[in-house]
Amino acid sequence: LLNKTTDSGSTAVAGSGSACAGPDKKAGVVTGAGPGYQERETWTRQMDFIMSCVGFAVGLGNVWRFPYLCYKNGGGVFLIPYLLIVFVGGIPIFFLEIALGQFMKAGSINVWNIAPLFKGLGYASMVIVFFCNTYYIMVLAWGFYYLIKSFNATLPWSTCDNEWNTPSCMEFFHHQDCNNGSLANTTISGNMTCADLANARSPIIEFWENKVLNISSGLEETGEFNWELILCLMAVWVMVYFCVWKGVKSTGKIVYFTATFPYVVLIILLVRGVTLPGAYDGIMYYIKPDWSKLGEAQVWIDAGTQIFFSYAIGLGALTALGSYNRFNNDCYKDAFVLALINSGTSFFAGFVVFSILGFMAAEQGVDISQVAESGPGLAFIAYPMAVSLMPVAPLWAALFFFMLLLLGLDSQFVGVEGFVTGILDLFPGNNHHRYKREIAVAICCLLCFIIDLSMVTQGGMYVFQLFDYYSASGMTLLWQAFWECIVVAWVYGADRFMDDIARMIGYRPFPWMKWCWSFITPCVCMGIFLFHLVNYKPLTYNNVYVYPWWGEVIGWCLALSSMLCIPVSLLYKLFRAKGTFKERWAHLTNPVWGVHHLEYMAPDIKSLTSLSPGTDDNKVIIFESVM
Repeated sequence: LLNKTTDSGSTAVAGSGSACAGPDKKAGVVTGAGPGYQERETWTRQMDFIMSCVGFAVGLGNVWRFPYLCYKNGGGVFLIPYLLIVFVGGIPIFFLEIALGQFMKAGSINVWNIAPLFKGLGYASMVIVFFCNTYYIMVLAWGFYYLIKSFNATLPWSTCDNEWNTPSCMEFFHHQDCNNGSLANTTISGNMTCADLANARSPIIEFWENKVLNISSGLEETGEFNWELILCLMAVWVMVYFCVWKGVKSTGKIVYFTATFPYVVLIILLVRGVTLPGAYDGIMYYIKPDWSKLGEAQVWIDAGTQIFFSYAIGLGALTALGSYNRFNNDCYKDAFVLALINSGTSFFAGFVVFSILGFMAAEQGVDISQVAESGPGLAFIAYPMAVSLMPVAPLWAALFFFMLLLLGLDSQFVGVEGFVTGILDLFPGNNHHRYKREIAVAICCLLCFIIDLSMVTQGGMYVFQLFDYYSASGMTLLWQAFWECIVVAWVYGADRFMDDIARMIGYRPFPWMKWCWSFITPCVCMGIFLFHLVNYKPLTYNNVYVYPWWGEVIGWCLALSSMLCIPVSLLYKLFRAKGTFKERWAHLTNPVWGVHHLEYMAPDIKSLTSLSPGTDDNKVIIFESVM
């Protein structure tokens, strides 16, 4: 085993103070060796890893959430808290998760063999990513439905003469004709007066609520299934299955298309957007700085929450992707490149979105604040409405929804990949079955599909919002990120982990990372977490429907199912262990090493056993990196 090379490339540089198997009492134990040991597969080339991370982290939130937050929180000023939290929270944890996966060569559960007492972190991330996989795909099902409906000469959401439309449907709102208050009873369109205009509904809203969702009056009224949506949901799950079933060798190839093509569409849409009347005003709304906003706590909280969402932190999928890297891959450099791509995409998408929202505001004669939307409201109401006003509308609609589908699809299948990797790592190679992976992926997809059936009923949107608001919310991700930093920096040891990273990449990262893991990032996470808790508001739909008490109870059960994994697992392990508290702690925080650690630490083991303490031979110099 010591002479066998698992990955291509030279042996990693050994570092002083490293946690290798040797005389040190904190050395840890080695598991995984034996005749059943199976090598972990690696990416065919390093670009596969970069593309998979881009595909996973760059998703719908970059296009539909960041631009709205930027506009709402003071335009260009929002970039100050955003970039600050990127450097004190986003990049340090992003790097921590990738480096941890690469060093331990394990998925989101077994990666915490670095401190077995805190394996609950792995279970928590598995619960969160499972919920994420379950509800996130509904957005893809809706997007796929809109994509199919785009292939019509007249877009079905642009007219009021469909079976799902109501008498209050109105295609064009002549707001400018009603600006004078004395004209309240003047007829402006058909037999509608200015007084009726307040209750008039756009055909796109009616298409979304009456046709796509066929929404009921509340969570308690489930209603019937929407068979068209079920077929769309099934089609998307089949796509996800065949993207993931063969592992990273196939996933790594598919993401080249799914991660890059949305950029092509974004550029095409930007070129089209800036040539439309009103685009300049829209873009100015997006970036115009409002310095007074910097004093508001909500602006800083929005910046922090957005980073944790868009960087896909705390889900365990980044750890799973990192675990397929070569042991001596430079993940430090990768973390900065990926952070730049992620935040750059968010900022760029804002120009695309607001150039088209500016056009829509100009066409309707209203202020842009009345058309600016976030989340599904932007994707399925504001944008389709804007597209319907353009020449050759079906082409632009099809392009937009195809981009939406690809943006969500790679986030979805990398999330499924992360979940399946964590599950399979619990059953190592000696239980190897030829089709083990394919069966595990199929079971995962089928289970999620069955839960998703509750979201394709008439009350499905209320269920979707419950999952979105509680199961993978800012609070659960912040709680997860806080504990990740505490365990690595204070239980395992920040300096010790920096040595391990140096062993992998050949040099020590800038000490800023260590300071962030130890002090700054946990404080940022806990601060935003407490703010969320203090300012908690009960869930509503469209600011009108208030969820019943039992709906909120279900929501909190979803949130606590992941958050409680950490303390419950910790207490269970401590109570089951023997000895004094100090002995239990020492035993349970002792790392469990894998076979690959023996291989890469072999030079250290040899030097520890053969060299006398005063010998200067075989000293290894580790270079500090220069920022």
